[in-house]
Amino acid sequence: MNKELIINAVPQGVEIALLEDKKLVELHHEKADASFAVGDLYLGKVKKLIPGLNAAFVDVGFEKDAFLHYTDLSPYARSLLKFTQQSIQDNTHENGFDFGSFTVEPEIVKTGKINEVLSGKPNILVQILKEPIAAKGPRLSCEISLPGRFVVITPFNDIVAVSRKIHSSDERKRLQKIVEAIKPKNFGVIVRTAAEGKNTAELHEDLSDLVATWKLIQHNLKGAVAPAKILSEQTKTTSMLRDLLNEDFNKIVVNDRNLYNDTRTYIQRIAADKIDIVSFYNNGSPIFDHFGITKQVKAAFGKTVNLPSGAYLIVEHTEALHVIDVNSGYKSVSNNQEQNALETNLEAAEEIARQLRLRDLGGIIVADFIDMKFPDNKRKLVEAMESFMRTDRAKHAVLPISKFGLMQITRQRMKPQITINTQETCPTCNGTGKISSALILEDEIEKNLSYLLNHQHKDLTLTVHPIMHAYLTKGGFFFSKRSKWRWKYKQPVQIKANTNYHMTEFHFFDKHEEEIKL
Repeated sequence: MNKELIINAVPQGVEIALLEDKKLVELHHEKADASFAVGDLYLGKVKKLIPGLNAAFVDVGFEKDAFLHYTDLSPYARSLLKFTQQSIQDNTHENGFDFGSFTVEPEIVKTGKINEVLSGKPNILVQILKEPIAAKGPRLSCEISLPGRFVVITPFNDIVAVSRKIHSSDERKRLQKIVEAIKPKNFGVIVRTAAEGKNTAELHEDLSDLVATWKLIQHNLKGAVAPAKILSEQTKTTSMLRDLLNEDFNKIVVNDRNLYNDTRTYIQRIAADKIDIVSFYNNGSPIFDHFGITKQVKAAFGKTVNLPSGAYLIVEHTEALHVIDVNSGYKSVSNNQEQNALETNLEAAEEIARQLRLRDLGGIIVADFIDMKFPDNKRKLVEAMESFMRTDRAKHAVLPISKFGLMQITRQRMKPQITINTQETCPTCNGTGKISSALILEDEIEKNLSYLLNHQHKDLTLTVHPIMHAYLTKGGFFFSKRSKWRWKYKQPVQIKANTNYHMTEFHFFDKHEEEIKL
């Protein structure tokens, strides 16, 4: 699979398109003034405790207080509270106190109460778990984690865990031993899938960078007053490269010189052998148009999504869930109805998996596939859907098809879904759905014609839409509207059709084919 990242810098921010085998699978928008992005760290002030919800509302500077549930507190919440206060009041040298000598507090119980942990409404270091969505403020977590390319560090514990996606038990043991040997005290480490096959030096460098970031957090907390941003997640571009960059990546194209230099610098640091895949685009035409992304966006974001075979999807959004209906259209693989249904459903499943990533749909998704009778075919469809969604970085679950032929999918929602209007206002009716009567248009044309002829314009050519052309010339030389004007004004008028005109559009031209402005 070939992966390409196309980055379009615009005044409002940055648009990032991820292509897999030339097909658009992810589209991200990073606003120039973006804040409260997933992964950002804030010093928040607990404003209100809600025992009934076992949750707290925390002021992080957003217009609405952020939400922190007890289950997102982390077992090390007391250690985090202690660390936050100690860092704010730290009067030691510039680098702050030694985190390795920090005394970790006992873990909180899973079934505890929020007011037992956050009594007194203290200031606390929190991480954005979900961006603000609709009328809701951000969702917070106290399970602080700092992701690198090969490892993720989690403070206040000494646990080492290795990604389950690394299937070789020998490789998992090797990575576990390396990390246990190089890990600083009071940091837990999660080894990512990308670490497979990496040596000690590469892992140590990644780990050292993250520890340095934690020291920067300590430094930024010193003397901070809540609410305050303590650390921003990397830009969307670098965070995607951190998570996705592998041997499948063969192209990164950027249309902004500063962003191009930043991207090259980041690639040089994390994967120097990939530096040549970064290129600068300055061909004149919009970068998304050049790579066919604009066309794919227009085709993929409407209510109806057409599939190559003639089948199509209808995508609807409600307050509670997303509904996707699969229709066979004129598809006909064979005379076997069951086989037709299976083929259409498999094609639809691949597109549905792409749509979930592309639109970033989250929550509950219900897909109404074409009914199939055989259990084996239903099982094949579920397995195919799971396979197609394997590349989706959001947490998700696919349930078996119900007796009503519905497949339920849950997908993690981290930020508002992407909604792009693929329709344009009709230039003829300006969105009203109604146009002027041909009779009225005829009168308007004749009024302008009379004005021009009275002002000594000769050899006029009237250019109109083909349907209007047919209306004005119907009846031939003697009985058409054109001939009526000829006898009335004693001047011939040539009428031409232009397929690029909208229905009620018309223009007059002189004998030099120059338009006469009215």
